[in-house]
Amino acid sequence: MLRLRSFIAARLLSSTSAAAISPLHRLLSAAARAPAVSPNPSFTVEQYLVETCGLTRAQALKASVKLSRLKSPSKPDAVLAFLAGLGLSRDAVAAAVAKDPQLLCASVERTLTPNVAKLISLGMSRSEVARLVSIGCDRFRTRSVVSKVQYYLPIFGSFENLLRIVERNSYLLTSNVERVVKPNVAFLQKCGLGACDIANLCLSQSRLLTANLERLGAMVACAEGLGVPRGSGMFKHALHAVGFHSEENIAAKVDNLKKTLMWSDAEVGIAVSRNPHVLRKSKDMLQRRSDFLISEVGLQPTYIAHRPVMLGLSLEGRLRPRYYVVKFLKDNGLLMRDPSYYTVVTLTEKAFMERFICPHKEAAPHLSEDYAAACNGEMPTNFRFV
Repeated sequence: MLRLRSFIAARLLSSTSAAAISPLHRLLSAAARAPAVSPNPSFTVEQYLVETCGLTRAQALKASVKLSRLKSPSKPDAVLAFLAGLGLSRDAVAAAVAKDPQLLCASVERTLTPNVAKLISLGMSRSEVARLVSIGCDRFRTRSVVSKVQYYLPIFGSFENLLRIVERNSYLLTSNVERVVKPNVAFLQKCGLGACDIANLCLSQSRLLTANLERLGAMVACAEGLGVPRGSGMFKHALHAVGFHSEENIAAKVDNLKKTLMWSDAEVGIAVSRNPHVLRKSKDMLQRRSDFLISEVGLQPTYIAHRPVMLGLSLEGRLRPRYYVVKFLKDNGLLMRDPSYYTVVTLTEKAFMERFICPHKEAAPHLSEDYAAACNGEMPTNFRFV
């Protein structure tokens, strides 16, 4: 009988067909509720983990330590059948068991099945539930997972957002909602952030709701110290930019901005308040843009500081090609007025074509072709006039 259960469980894991699994799942669930089976001398946890669950020998050896009391495959067979019926592949089951071996000891009847039913009643699909099991298998075997999903859903806006965020920080399913998460949410809301802002921040700063409240306060203070007050439109972007970096790290980023772009403290403050994401730019990226914008285009550092969005635009795909188009037109007397460089690079592609390319098809028939080549990194030495 024990070998039969193990055989059936292994076969279930090789197929995720719900139609085929359902009657066998009921059979195995019934077996799990049957009187306890006496220990099987031939049953070894490590062998079961390898042959039935698909773990490697190394994984099985590590996992078996947490399953020392397991003397029979009865309960794990029922769990494996349940997971297969939910739609998890053999590889996904192996990953879940390796992550949380005690999942094999969970009660299908008292915990797993009720949790699935309640999550589906909240609107989750079976595939979403299966994904949640894969992410937070250690929490899925506790009943609190349902109430936590129910709490997070209005904040994150959708199950997809919830799952994406939990994938980045599974501690959301283990943290105490009352003592940790709710105070953090309340604090962020007092700072002027709505549910959508919090959800978007959590996608990039996954520890936002599980961090120590003091650490969260330090993060807010850092953003304000850079000249971005709470409640302002840029505040959420400033929180994203500073993240959980130390004061020393942020100071180093500010110092790099000053050196690379020749900015004063005041100009750094202006740039960061208008586009906090400049703090996230790498040294190499900033240096290449500084070399081009200041040394080649001839822009003044203060001009760039007041228009920091330029630093986030593609050097090869926008900043350089458009500069050479306008330079070509000016050098050949084809522009009536001299547009600002900021206007040139912030126009949509359609607007740029209509304003600077299309009107000059006759005078400069190769301009469109040369511009396209430049955007693809094939910068010609000179744009052709004829």
